Amino acid sequence: MVSPEQTARLETPEMPNPPQTLPASPSIITLENAKLSLKSADGMINILKGITLDISARESIGILGPSGAGKTSLLMVMSGLENLSSGKIKLGNQDITAMSEDSLAALRRDKIGIVFQAFRLIPSMTALQNVSVPLELAGNREAEKIAQGALESVGLDHRLAHLPEQLSGGEQQRVAIARAIAPRPQILLADEPTGNLDSATSEIVIDTLFAAAEGADAALILVTHDARLADRCSRVLHIEDGLLVHDSGENMS
Repeated sequence: MVSPEQTARLETPEMPNPPQTLPASPSIITLENAKLSLKSADGMINILKGITLDISARESIGILGPSGAGKTSLLMVMSGLENLSSGKIKLGNQDITAMSEDSLAALRRDKIGIVFQAFRLIPSMTALQNVSVPLELAGNREAEKIAQGALESVGLDHRLAHLPEQLSGGEQQRVAIARAIAPRPQILLADEPTGNLDSATSEIVIDTLFAAAEGADAALILVTHDARLADRCSRVLHIEDGLLVHDSGENMS
């Protein structure tokens, strides 16, 4: 015999557990109507014309656009290397719009890794020193060990003692990338990181950048002319004439 209690259990379907909502990643970069104008011999040039943008930690962003569109200037603003003419920019919970140069330098040292189109290596220092010295200046006691690991991750463990002039352009770019990822920054900014590399080395470098960003839960922002590279990112921005004309993130549900 089936008891009334058992009958009730059989007739009452079990409700599935509600899907768990993953917590949203916090914003790591916020721009509000960001504008940048610079003086030239012909007068003021409006480079960024009012960009509003929010980037979360752990996002990977590909920035596409024609030459002169303002892509590199946008990276410079995000890093605090260029001051806005008007508008506001926040990194994490810090408003850096009117921050002093010393405070900005400390912020970049602690939270931002930058890969410039020009390598900006110190000519008199070896590859290992170029990567380790910024860590030493930040007080890291394992600077050399960390620097060596970063260089190994970009395939330069055999070039540790070489000066920049003894390295190819592609090798110098990889030293610059190792320098940027070594401190495990919260934000990785890269301006055409594969522009001087062959296709095989490009794959290694890009894999390294994505892995470094993922390992540090960092935001990765890449300026590139390579649509295939941009497609590897979780979000793609198109910049034209100083304006954000398309954001693939706006199509996300």
